[in-house]
Amino acid sequence: MRAGSTADRSRAARLATLLVTALVALPLLTACVGDDGAGDPWDGQRPDALTVATGGSTGIYHAYGTALAQVLEDRYDVPVVVDESGGSVENLDSLDAGTAQVAFSAADAARDAVAGEGEFDEPLEVRALARVYDDFLHLVVPAGSRVRTIDDLRGRRVSLGAPQSGTALIAHRLLMAADVPAEDLTDVSLGLDGSIEALRAGEIDAFFWSGGLRTPGLTALADDVPVRLVPLGDLVEDVRSRYGSGYRHGIVPEGIYGSSRAVETLAVPNFLMVRADMPDAEARTLVSTLFDARGQIAEQVPSAANLDRVRAIFTDPVELHPGALRYYRVTKD
Repeated sequence: MRAGSTADRSRAARLATLLVTALVALPLLTACVGDDGAGDPWDGQRPDALTVATGGSTGIYHAYGTALAQVLEDRYDVPVVVDESGGSVENLDSLDAGTAQVAFSAADAARDAVAGEGEFDEPLEVRALARVYDDFLHLVVPAGSRVRTIDDLRGRRVSLGAPQSGTALIAHRLLMAADVPAEDLTDVSLGLDGSIEALRAGEIDAFFWSGGLRTPGLTALADDVPVRLVPLGDLVEDVRSRYGSGYRHGIVPEGIYGSSRAVETLAVPNFLMVRADMPDAEARTLVSTLFDARGQIAEQVPSAANLDRVRAIFTDPVELHPGALRYYRVTKD
């Protein structure tokens, strides 16, 4: 048999290399596509629409949910409704009722939900997708206020947060830790938007808010009206001993909301939650999108930059959804 030319041998070698590469890549390619072989991340169970339960329009839940909704619509052409709400407890009730498929919740409210305690008469079948960022407790007063400690709230008009909100839950726990009965002050029970407007108008003396840094509504308020945060750090250990280790010490850095010094306070994680019966592929795709679009979302919501694969799995005592767990296992470094 006549030996081929150098060019023929070179072409043959290139073809062999391409064939080997294709054979090696085939199993990986097969693993990346859905069961229908079309590369569908939803595995044929793409939702017709989604509703995300968030919070007040000037809070981070709402901003985060809006940014995530835009990504989902752009990437998958899935209509997403961003639902304003009173906060964590209402959001979890919406998940349970099926009026929302995705919801933001503070960890303490989520803990009560799975245990059937506090505001929840029975355990809810809900799961976590991720720990997304931490909330910091704000006790906001006018800069010239005489309120220096939580004890100084006695006899004053105070918003403890909207009914069925995570803010109201933590505010009441802080008052109990400080031995300040809620009856010793006038609670007007407003959400963030209402609290901001009431403080601006001089209708209340202070308000509580549990949210990430920087909360857009508070930033806007501080630009118009000098405000100050009251330190709450001395109550953290008491709250932890009564209500669990999900609470931790937090620091609001100097300069945020015009503050001239860092303020010690209480912090609590936030979870992105779904129903336990959400299809695994749907939960996995939501988590994947959350991480893939982290930089894009963070351009609108700086707190989104704190999303981290290592910390995201720490949602105890709320179980991770199996679809989310699969994502973390597959993407583990």
